[in-house]
Amino acid sequence: MTFVSKLRPLAAGLALVLALSACGGDHDSEDGHGHAEEGGEHAEGEEARTGEHGGRLLEQGEFAVELAIAEDGTPPKYQAWLYRDGKPVPGTEGTVQVNLKRLGNVAEQHALAPQDDGSLMAATVVGEPHSFDVEVRATIDGQSLRWTYPSYEGRTEIAAAVAAKSGIEVAPAGPGTIADEHEVQGLLTPVEGRVASVAARFPGPVRSLRANVGDAVRAGQPLATIESNLSLSTYTVSSPIAGVVTDRNGAVGGVAAENMPLFEIADLSQLWVDLHIFGSDAQHIRPGVPVTVTRLSDGETIETMLERVLPGTATASQSTVARATIDNSDGLWRPGSAVKARITVDREPVDLMVPLAAVQQFRDWDVVFVRVGDTYEIRPVELGKRDGERVQVLSGLDKGAQVVVEQSYLVKADIEKSGASHDH
Repeated sequence: MTFVSKLRPLAAGLALVLALSACGGDHDSEDGHGHAEEGGEHAEGEEARTGEHGGRLLEQGEFAVELAIAEDGTPPKYQAWLYRDGKPVPGTEGTVQVNLKRLGNVAEQHALAPQDDGSLMAATVVGEPHSFDVEVRATIDGQSLRWTYPSYEGRTEIAAAVAAKSGIEVAPAGPGTIADEHEVQGLLTPVEGRVASVAARFPGPVRSLRANVGDAVRAGQPLATIESNLSLSTYTVSSPIAGVVTDRNGAVGGVAAENMPLFEIADLSQLWVDLHIFGSDAQHIRPGVPVTVTRLSDGETIETMLERVLPGTATASQSTVARATIDNSDGLWRPGSAVKARITVDREPVDLMVPLAAVQQFRDWDVVFVRVGDTYEIRPVELGKRDGERVQVLSGLDKGAQVVVEQSYLVKADIEKSGASHDH
């Protein structure tokens, strides 16, 4: 699964806020957003009544059901109390069933059973978020009763055009790979054995120099002509290897001493990447693992493999040096350049993952936001392993769910602005 990441201007956030403000902030956020108050049917703008246990009071004629989500010392479960003419009715004299419809038409049923304290309670847990359309069916003394109402939290509506203008993007959650990666710094150097020094064989005046620093030369190409002091004849100095002139000494008319280096030639078609690894990271890194090298000047990357971890320690930095080789046939990578690299020690496939940018904090949860149509809603998730870009999702999210992967903080801000988040 690939999530494409793009940088968006701050103006995207302003566009969303302005667009939603222009729409009047039309967010259905039901009661006072306490789980204890979920339940009941009331006219638009009318506060839901609460019962003596703090639950929501659903009334019909002489009968009433007080409904709450019990969370004190127990996972969230529906609990109800029955009334007739304002007086408590034992739970054994009635029935209650709560039918929920979550975002995406996901149906859920909770049948409540009588308890010793006179209430009724479900054995099933009400999973987060507590955001759904509610239908309550009950009987008291043989009388059938029914109520319906919306009870939303962590939900907001954002029109498609506004979301697009604000840079909000979604992608399906699915399987992928979490990598154990180490970010390190390094330096490009010529490969040992691919650098040649071109020297005068016999002392004498330099009659010509035929290459300059930066010139590409071939093996056997004449580079200089020198007149020997011994024979008074001229001889040619040629390049022993193909490569690039990296240094030039001497001048025409000057005297070349015996074995005096005139040129340095380096074959730069490949370069070493010497990476400095500090502390305990060195214990986890072994030859043969993938390395992504990034050029600091422009962000260009190249993939290679770690060839060896040198046995010694760099004296100045007290780091362990790990070495890789990169292809430089295009000549764009230069010796002496500083680079950064990502060493992938291990890759682990996971059944479900999302990009780190999709995860936000909501109340005391890690959440992602899913989209169904123009509706966005939180999904509290349990997270597992992560790397620099992705994180494993252990629970709380369905495979294939459309997850906000760009500008998720804008969705969070709109939910918080709408008041569609409540405290337990």
